[in-house]
Amino acid sequence: MPPRLAFLDVFRGFALIVMVLNHTGRWWIAREMGWWRYWIVYGTVTVAAPIFLFLVGFVLPLSLHRHAGDIVTPSRIWNYWRRGATIVAAGLLLNVIVFGSIHLRSLSPEDSPLAGGVLQTIGLSIILMTPTAALLRWSGGRAALLGAALVGYLVFLVAYEPLTTWLPSHPLIALTLFLDYPPWPWICLVLVGLVLGWWWRDVAARGPDAPFFRNLAVVGGILMALAVLAELVWPSSPHIGFTRDRVLNHHWIPAPITSVWILGTVFVMLALFYWLCEVRGWRPNWLVVLGQTALMLYFVHQVIAYTVLGERGLHVSFHRWWQFWLANLGMIVACVAMGYAWQAIKARSKGWFF
Repeated sequence: MPPRLAFLDVFRGFALIVMVLNHTGRWWIAREMGWWRYWIVYGTVTVAAPIFLFLVGFVLPLSLHRHAGDIVTPSRIWNYWRRGATIVAAGLLLNVIVFGSIHLRSLSPEDSPLAGGVLQTIGLSIILMTPTAALLRWSGGRAALLGAALVGYLVFLVAYEPLTTWLPSHPLIALTLFLDYPPWPWICLVLVGLVLGWWWRDVAARGPDAPFFRNLAVVGGILMALAVLAELVWPSSPHIGFTRDRVLNHHWIPAPITSVWILGTVFVMLALFYWLCEVRGWRPNWLVVLGQTALMLYFVHQVIAYTVLGERGLHVSFHRWWQFWLANLGMIVACVAMGYAWQAIKARSKGWFF
Protein backbone atom coordinates (compact mmCIF):
# COMPACT_ATOMS: atom_id res chain seq x y z
CA MET A 1 0.00 0.00 0.00
CA PRO A 2 1.50 3.41 -0.95
CA PRO A 3 2.56 5.81 1.83
CA ARG A 4 -0.13 8.34 0.80
CA LEU A 5 -3.50 7.56 -0.74
CA ALA A 6 -4.69 10.41 -2.95
CA PHE A 7 -8.40 9.83 -2.43
CA LEU A 8 -8.04 10.16 1.35
CA ASP A 9 -6.06 13.39 1.02
CA VAL A 10 -8.59 14.80 -1.45
CA PHE A 11 -11.49 13.74 0.80
CA ARG A 12 -9.84 15.41 3.77
CA GLY A 13 -9.16 18.53 1.71
CA PHE A 14 -12.82 18.66 0.70
CA ALA A 15 -13.81 18.39 4.37
CA LEU A 16 -11.49 21.29 5.22
CA ILE A 17 -13.20 23.50 2.62
CA VAL A 18 -16.60 22.65 4.09
CA MET A 19 -15.25 23.39 7.58
CA VAL A 20 -14.04 26.81 6.43
CA LEU A 21 -17.49 27.52 4.99
CA ASN A 22 -19.10 26.50 8.28
CA HIS A 23 -16.96 28.90 10.28
CA THR A 24 -17.26 31.83 7.90
CA GLY A 25 -21.02 31.18 7.71
CA ARG A 26 -21.24 31.58 11.46
CA TRP A 27 -18.80 34.46 11.85
CA TRP A 28 -19.00 36.52 8.66
CA ILE A 29 -22.67 36.59 7.59
CA ALA A 30 -24.92 39.29 9.03
CA ARG A 31 -28.08 37.87 10.60
CA GLU A 32 -30.30 40.01 8.41
CA MET A 33 -29.14 37.89 5.46
CA GLY A 34 -31.93 35.52 6.45
CA TRP A 35 -32.45 31.79 6.60
CA TRP A 36 -29.76 30.92 4.05
CA ARG A 37 -27.19 31.67 6.73
CA TYR A 38 -28.89 29.09 8.95
CA TRP A 39 -28.96 26.43 6.24
CA ILE A 40 -25.32 27.00 5.30
CA VAL A 41 -24.25 26.51 8.92
CA TYR A 42 -26.48 23.47 9.46
CA GLY A 43 -25.63 21.81 6.17
CA THR A 44 -21.88 22.17 6.63
CA VAL A 45 -21.88 21.08 10.29
CA THR A 46 -23.30 17.70 9.24
CA VAL A 47 -20.49 17.18 6.72
CA ALA A 48 -17.08 18.51 7.77
CA ALA A 49 -16.37 17.26 11.31
CA PRO A 50 -18.06 13.87 10.72
CA ILE A 51 -15.68 13.28 7.79
CA PHE A 52 -12.62 14.14 9.90
CA LEU A 53 -13.76 11.91 12.77
CA PHE A 54 -14.62 9.00 10.48
CA LEU A 55 -11.24 9.25 8.75
CA VAL A 56 -9.44 9.14 12.11
CA GLY A 57 -10.70 5.59 12.48
CA PHE A 58 -10.51 4.63 8.81
CA VAL A 59 -6.84 5.49 8.30
CA LEU A 60 -5.58 4.08 11.61
CA PRO A 61 -5.43 0.39 10.49
CA LEU A 62 -3.73 1.47 7.25
CA SER A 63 -1.15 3.50 9.13
CA LEU A 64 -0.52 0.84 11.77
CA HIS A 65 -0.04 -1.84 9.11
CA ARG A 66 2.30 0.31 7.03
CA HIS A 67 4.53 1.29 9.96
CA ALA A 68 4.50 -1.81 12.13
CA GLY A 69 3.84 -4.69 9.75
CA ASP A 70 1.36 -6.07 12.27
CA ILE A 71 -1.49 -4.32 13.99
CA VAL A 72 0.33 -2.82 17.00
CA THR A 73 3.60 -2.95 18.90
CA PRO A 74 4.37 -1.21 22.21
CA SER A 75 6.70 1.30 20.57
CA ARG A 76 4.14 2.16 17.90
CA ILE A 77 1.42 2.64 20.52
CA TRP A 78 3.58 5.24 22.23
CA ASN A 79 4.12 7.13 18.95
CA TYR A 80 0.38 7.26 18.24
CA TRP A 81 -0.39 8.27 21.82
CA ARG A 82 2.12 11.10 21.48
CA ARG A 83 0.47 12.24 18.27
CA GLY A 84 -2.96 12.12 19.90
CA ALA A 85 -1.70 14.13 22.87
CA THR A 86 -0.17 16.68 20.47
CA ILE A 87 -3.53 17.16 18.74
CA VAL A 88 -5.27 17.58 22.11
CA ALA A 89 -2.67 20.20 23.05
CA ALA A 90 -3.25 21.95 19.71
CA GLY A 91 -6.96 22.13 20.50
CA LEU A 92 -6.26 23.68 23.90
CA LEU A 93 -3.84 26.18 22.35
CA LEU A 94 -6.46 27.03 19.75
CA ASN A 95 -8.84 27.98 22.57
CA VAL A 96 -6.33 30.49 23.90
CA ILE A 97 -5.30 32.01 20.57
CA VAL A 98 -8.63 32.09 18.74
CA PHE A 99 -11.02 32.86 21.55
CA GLY A 100 -8.48 35.01 23.35
CA SER A 101 -8.91 33.94 26.95
CA ILE A 102 -6.38 32.63 29.46
CA HIS A 103 -8.85 32.69 32.35
CA LEU A 104 -10.51 29.56 33.63
CA ARG A 105 -13.50 31.59 34.83
CA SER A 106 -14.64 33.05 31.53
CA LEU A 107 -17.94 34.66 30.71
CA SER A 108 -18.53 32.09 27.96
CA PRO A 109 -17.65 28.39 28.35
CA GLU A 110 -16.18 28.31 24.84
CA ASP A 111 -13.72 31.05 25.84
CA SER A 112 -12.03 28.82 28.42
CA PRO A 113 -8.69 27.27 27.48
CA LEU A 114 -10.06 23.97 28.82
CA ALA A 115 -13.07 23.92 26.49
CA GLY A 116 -13.55 20.73 24.53
CA GLY A 117 -13.60 20.73 20.74
CA VAL A 118 -13.21 18.57 17.67
CA LEU A 119 -9.40 18.56 17.90
CA GLN A 120 -9.54 17.27 21.46
CA THR A 121 -11.97 14.53 20.40
CA ILE A 122 -9.73 13.59 17.45
CA GLY A 123 -6.65 13.39 19.70
CA LEU A 124 -8.48 11.36 22.33
CA SER A 125 -9.81 9.05 19.62
CA ILE A 126 -6.27 8.31 18.41
CA ILE A 127 -5.17 7.54 21.98
CA LEU A 128 -8.11 5.20 22.61
CA MET A 129 -8.37 3.59 19.19
CA THR A 130 -4.71 2.55 18.84
CA PRO A 131 -4.82 -0.23 21.46
CA THR A 132 -8.45 -0.99 20.58
CA ALA A 133 -7.36 -1.79 17.02
CA ALA A 134 -5.79 -5.02 18.32
CA LEU A 135 -9.32 -6.46 18.48
CA LEU A 136 -9.59 -6.18 14.70
CA ARG A 137 -7.42 -9.25 14.21
CA TRP A 138 -10.44 -11.36 15.12
CA SER A 139 -13.66 -11.30 13.11
CA GLY A 140 -15.62 -11.40 16.34
CA GLY A 141 -13.74 -8.31 17.49
CA ARG A 142 -14.79 -6.38 14.39
CA ALA A 143 -18.45 -7.24 14.94
CA ALA A 144 -18.06 -6.35 18.62
CA LEU A 145 -16.64 -2.91 17.79
CA LEU A 146 -19.48 -2.17 15.38
CA GLY A 147 -21.89 -3.31 18.07
CA ALA A 148 -20.14 -1.10 20.61
CA ALA A 149 -20.53 1.89 18.28
CA LEU A 150 -24.26 1.27 17.90
CA VAL A 151 -24.83 0.56 21.59
CA GLY A 152 -22.74 3.57 22.59
CA TYR A 153 -24.93 5.89 20.53
CA LEU A 154 -28.19 4.29 21.71
CA VAL A 155 -27.11 4.53 25.34
CA PHE A 156 -26.33 8.20 24.76
CA LEU A 157 -29.87 8.75 23.51
CA VAL A 158 -31.23 7.11 26.66
CA ALA A 159 -28.87 9.17 28.86
CA TYR A 160 -29.57 12.42 27.02
CA GLU A 161 -32.28 13.74 29.35
CA PRO A 162 -30.42 12.81 32.57
CA LEU A 163 -27.26 14.42 31.16
CA THR A 164 -29.06 17.70 30.49
CA THR A 165 -29.88 17.96 34.22
CA TRP A 166 -26.61 16.47 35.51
CA LEU A 167 -24.05 18.51 33.56
CA PRO A 168 -24.95 21.96 35.00
CA SER A 169 -23.92 20.63 38.42
CA HIS A 170 -20.58 19.39 37.06
CA PRO A 171 -19.22 22.35 35.07
CA LEU A 172 -15.66 21.03 34.60
CA ILE A 173 -16.87 17.77 33.02
CA ALA A 174 -19.38 19.71 30.94
CA LEU A 175 -16.63 22.06 29.76
CA THR A 176 -14.02 19.46 28.86
CA LEU A 177 -15.97 16.36 27.79
CA PHE A 178 -19.43 17.56 26.73
CA LEU A 179 -18.97 20.72 24.72
CA ASP A 180 -18.27 20.90 20.98
CA TYR A 181 -18.21 17.40 19.36
CA PRO A 182 -17.92 15.57 22.70
CA PRO A 183 -16.12 12.20 22.74
CA TRP A 184 -19.39 10.53 23.68
CA PRO A 185 -21.11 9.89 21.31
CA TRP A 186 -18.76 11.03 18.47
CA ILE A 187 -16.17 8.28 19.10
CA CYS A 188 -18.88 5.88 17.93
CA LEU A 189 -18.34 7.25 14.41
CA VAL A 190 -14.57 6.76 14.81
CA LEU A 191 -15.23 3.11 15.72
CA VAL A 192 -17.22 2.60 12.52
CA GLY A 193 -14.34 4.07 10.51
CA LEU A 194 -11.85 1.86 12.36
CA VAL A 195 -13.65 -1.36 11.41
CA LEU A 196 -14.22 -0.30 7.79
CA GLY A 197 -10.57 0.75 7.44
CA TRP A 198 -9.47 -2.70 8.58
CA TRP A 199 -11.87 -4.44 6.22
CA TRP A 200 -10.58 -2.39 3.30
CA ARG A 201 -7.00 -3.11 4.33
CA ASP A 202 -7.79 -6.82 4.17
CA VAL A 203 -9.54 -6.51 0.80
CA ALA A 204 -6.77 -4.37 -0.71
CA ALA A 205 -4.14 -6.91 0.39
CA ARG A 206 -5.95 -9.69 -1.49
CA GLY A 207 -6.41 -7.90 -4.81
CA PRO A 208 -8.77 -5.42 -6.55
CA ASP A 209 -10.63 -3.38 -3.97
CA ALA A 210 -13.14 -1.50 -6.15
CA PRO A 211 -16.03 -3.82 -5.09
CA PHE A 212 -15.47 -2.74 -1.48
CA PHE A 213 -16.23 0.87 -2.33
CA ARG A 214 -19.06 -0.08 -4.67
CA ASN A 215 -20.67 -2.02 -1.83
CA LEU A 216 -19.95 0.83 0.57
CA ALA A 217 -21.70 3.26 -1.78
CA VAL A 218 -24.71 0.94 -1.96
CA VAL A 219 -24.91 0.72 1.83
CA GLY A 220 -24.54 4.49 2.08
CA GLY A 221 -27.32 5.04 -0.46
CA ILE A 222 -29.58 2.68 1.50
CA LEU A 223 -28.87 4.58 4.73
CA MET A 224 -29.67 7.90 3.06
CA ALA A 225 -32.90 6.46 1.66
CA LEU A 226 -33.82 5.10 5.10
CA ALA A 227 -33.26 8.54 6.63
CA VAL A 228 -35.58 10.12 4.06
CA LEU A 229 -38.15 7.36 4.55
CA ALA A 230 -38.02 7.73 8.33
CA GLU A 231 -38.60 11.46 8.00
CA LEU A 232 -41.65 10.78 5.83
CA VAL A 233 -43.07 8.14 8.19
CA TRP A 234 -42.24 9.90 11.47
CA PRO A 235 -42.03 13.57 10.47
CA SER A 236 -40.32 15.90 12.89
CA SER A 237 -40.90 19.61 13.19
CA PRO A 238 -39.01 21.15 11.58
CA HIS A 239 -38.06 18.44 9.11
CA ILE A 240 -34.44 19.58 8.97
CA GLY A 241 -32.57 21.79 11.41
CA PHE A 242 -30.83 22.06 14.77
CA THR A 243 -34.09 22.04 16.73
CA ARG A 244 -35.04 18.56 15.54
CA ASP A 245 -31.67 17.19 16.72
CA ARG A 246 -30.27 17.03 20.25
CA VAL A 247 -28.76 20.07 21.98
CA LEU A 248 -26.54 19.15 24.92
CA ASN A 249 -24.69 21.82 26.88
CA HIS A 250 -25.69 24.31 24.16
CA HIS A 251 -24.05 22.23 21.43
CA TRP A 252 -25.40 20.10 18.61
CA ILE A 253 -25.63 16.31 18.63
CA PRO A 254 -27.31 14.61 15.64
CA ALA A 255 -30.60 12.83 16.31
CA PRO A 256 -31.11 9.25 15.01
CA ILE A 257 -32.45 10.26 11.58
CA THR A 258 -29.68 12.81 11.12
CA SER A 259 -27.06 10.26 12.27
CA VAL A 260 -28.23 7.72 9.69
CA TRP A 261 -28.11 10.42 7.01
CA ILE A 262 -24.58 11.48 8.06
CA LEU A 263 -23.31 7.91 8.01
CA GLY A 264 -24.83 7.34 4.58
CA THR A 265 -23.35 10.52 3.10
CA VAL A 266 -19.89 9.73 4.50
CA PHE A 267 -19.99 6.25 2.93
CA VAL A 268 -21.16 7.59 -0.44
CA MET A 269 -18.63 10.42 -0.51
CA LEU A 270 -15.74 8.12 0.47
CA ALA A 271 -16.65 5.77 -2.37
CA LEU A 272 -17.06 8.70 -4.76
CA PHE A 273 -13.63 10.14 -4.01
CA TYR A 274 -12.07 6.68 -4.34
CA TRP A 275 -13.64 6.29 -7.79
CA LEU A 276 -12.63 9.79 -8.88
CA CYS A 277 -9.04 9.62 -7.63
CA GLU A 278 -8.00 5.98 -7.77
CA VAL A 279 -10.10 4.70 -10.68
CA ARG A 280 -10.46 7.78 -12.88
CA GLY A 281 -7.10 9.26 -11.92
CA TRP A 282 -8.42 12.70 -10.85
CA ARG A 283 -5.84 14.07 -8.44
CA PRO A 284 -5.94 17.87 -8.12
CA ASN A 285 -2.67 18.69 -6.40
CA TRP A 286 -4.05 21.74 -4.60
CA LEU A 287 -6.78 19.64 -2.99
CA VAL A 288 -4.24 16.97 -2.06
CA VAL A 289 -2.14 19.66 -0.37
CA LEU A 290 -5.18 20.88 1.59
CA GLY A 291 -5.75 17.34 2.82
CA GLN A 292 -2.11 16.73 3.74
CA THR A 293 -1.89 19.99 5.73
CA ALA A 294 -5.43 19.91 7.13
CA LEU A 295 -4.42 19.98 10.80
CA MET A 296 -2.31 23.11 10.41
CA LEU A 297 -4.91 24.78 8.20
CA TYR A 298 -7.73 23.92 10.60
CA PHE A 299 -5.79 25.79 13.26
CA VAL A 300 -4.67 28.78 11.20
CA HIS A 301 -7.90 29.45 9.29
CA GLN A 302 -9.78 29.94 12.57
CA VAL A 303 -7.18 32.46 13.72
CA ILE A 304 -7.75 34.37 10.48
CA ALA A 305 -11.53 33.98 10.30
CA TYR A 306 -12.36 34.71 13.93
CA THR A 307 -9.45 36.36 15.74
CA VAL A 308 -8.23 38.59 12.90
CA LEU A 309 -11.31 39.22 10.75
CA GLY A 310 -14.20 38.11 12.96
CA GLU A 311 -15.60 39.04 16.34
CA ARG A 312 -12.20 39.36 18.02
CA GLY A 313 -10.70 41.51 15.29
CA LEU A 314 -12.06 43.58 12.40
CA HIS A 315 -15.70 42.48 12.91
CA VAL A 316 -16.18 41.49 9.27
CA SER A 317 -19.89 41.13 8.48
CA PHE A 318 -21.11 40.67 4.92
CA HIS A 319 -24.51 41.96 3.80
CA ARG A 320 -24.24 40.76 0.20
CA TRP A 321 -23.87 37.16 -0.89
CA TRP A 322 -21.37 37.91 -3.63
CA GLN A 323 -19.10 39.51 -1.01
CA PHE A 324 -19.36 36.46 1.24
CA TRP A 325 -18.59 33.96 -1.51
CA LEU A 326 -15.72 36.06 -2.87
CA ALA A 327 -14.23 36.29 0.63
CA ASN A 328 -14.50 32.52 1.01
CA LEU A 329 -12.76 32.02 -2.31
CA GLY A 330 -9.96 34.24 -1.04
CA MET A 331 -9.78 32.22 2.18
CA ILE A 332 -9.48 28.93 0.26
CA VAL A 333 -6.77 30.36 -2.00
CA ALA A 334 -4.92 31.54 1.11
CA CYS A 335 -5.25 28.08 2.65
CA VAL A 336 -3.81 26.46 -0.47
CA ALA A 337 -0.88 28.89 -0.44
CA MET A 338 -0.25 28.23 3.25
CA GLY A 339 -0.43 24.49 2.60
CA TYR A 340 2.25 24.66 -0.08
CA ALA A 341 4.39 26.90 2.13
CA TRP A 342 4.02 24.53 5.08
CA GLN A 343 5.12 21.56 3.01
CA ALA A 344 8.13 23.50 1.72
CA ILE A 345 9.14 24.44 5.27
CA LYS A 346 8.84 20.82 6.41
CA ALA A 347 10.90 19.62 3.45
CA ARG A 348 13.69 22.11 4.11
CA SER A 349 13.77 21.34 7.82
CA LYS A 350 14.72 17.73 6.88
CA GLY A 351 13.02 16.42 9.98
CA TRP A 352 15.06 18.63 12.34
CA PHE A 353 12.05 20.45 13.77
CA PHE A 354 8.97 18.56 12.47
